[in-house]
Amino acid sequence: MDILDKKKLDELAIFSGIPSFEEKLHVGRPNVGDRKRFLQRVEDMFDRRWFTNNGPFVQEFEQKICDYLGVKHCIVVCNATIALEIAARALDLSGEVIVPSFTFVATAHALQWQKITPVFCDVNPQTHCLDIESVRRKITPRTTGIVGVHVWGQPCEIEALTNLVREQKLKLLFDAAHAMGSAHRGQMIGNFGDAEVFSFHATKFFNSFEGGAITTNNSELASKIRLMKNFGFSGLDKVVFPGTNGKMTEVSAAMGLTSLESIDSFIEINQRNFQFYNNELKNLNGIKVFQYEKNEKRNFQYIILEVDESQTGLTRDQLVQILHSENVLARKYFYPGVHEMEPYKTDFPQSGKELPETKSLCQRVMSLPNGSSVNIESIKHICEIIRIAVKHPVEIREKLASL
Repeated sequence: MDILDKKKLDELAIFSGIPSFEEKLHVGRPNVGDRKRFLQRVEDMFDRRWFTNNGPFVQEFEQKICDYLGVKHCIVVCNATIALEIAARALDLSGEVIVPSFTFVATAHALQWQKITPVFCDVNPQTHCLDIESVRRKITPRTTGIVGVHVWGQPCEIEALTNLVREQKLKLLFDAAHAMGSAHRGQMIGNFGDAEVFSFHATKFFNSFEGGAITTNNSELASKIRLMKNFGFSGLDKVVFPGTNGKMTEVSAAMGLTSLESIDSFIEINQRNFQFYNNELKNLNGIKVFQYEKNEKRNFQYIILEVDESQTGLTRDQLVQILHSENVLARKYFYPGVHEMEPYKTDFPQSGKELPETKSLCQRVMSLPNGSSVNIESIKHICEIIRIAVKHPVEIREKLASL
């Protein structure tokens, strides 16, 4: 998609009263905690000359995540995709596993990479998470498990999924990439299903540069995962299980520890930004701000809008294009839906007909910048651009059509 040229946009004289950002506001610009504390840890790492292989920072990071989440076991790894792959293999998933299409493609790839068939089901249009009835309809004799995704940090229907897997004798894995710091009915995400997988990628509000973690309250499963992430080594020269290299480095763990010390501050900033966005946009016709449950702990990482073209006169894509032209890097999520990506589009060409809510969400959902690098003045600017664009849909459409 061509980005609307700034000079051409200025000809509209619609945004002429609003100064442009000098630099782009990225949706996923990383949060950074106490730099001095991080650099102290790096100096310690260099002094020890212990850079990887279950070093002291990795061990400390795992324990502090356990303490923060109230979970028995945490195994940190190099990234969340590897975490999903290891968790799926440790749970002996095979055949078919039910997943949403409304997710990042890694959720499905982690299964497909191991010759497990991802079976796409639809989502609840209110929560954007798995629709339990759609899940039930997708179960076949080849189904061995379900991967629920806590989209935007909003938990899946955990009790319903738990009851369903018990009834059907299936495994339940949660992709909690969005959900660090969120809770469900007073219990932190990380304690549910057979295991949960977190992402600590730099685009997440809580990051370790690059990294991920698997949490579980199953001690036998945790031991198996620890073997698998380190080639199956149980001692210096003893390999007892097939494995891979999923280890987290000490420098990533040092960043994770530093981020963990600031996690409450990061969440507070996210919530402040969310509330301001919500107040600015809540009365704008055709723009719906995704709402978080008020009585539950959330990380407020994502500022999600649903754009109703019938009311705004603009499509989601047109609004994103306008924001890009004003140096606001809004994102389409999760476009176009995993079922529309390869190899799934070719392998499962009929999936789209069975995923009406997913298809609809993929056409109208977008994400706005959030995090500690986004201040209130920036949010005012972004919201003003959106308000002006929605007030002038005819001019915007005509100009976009002429480019």
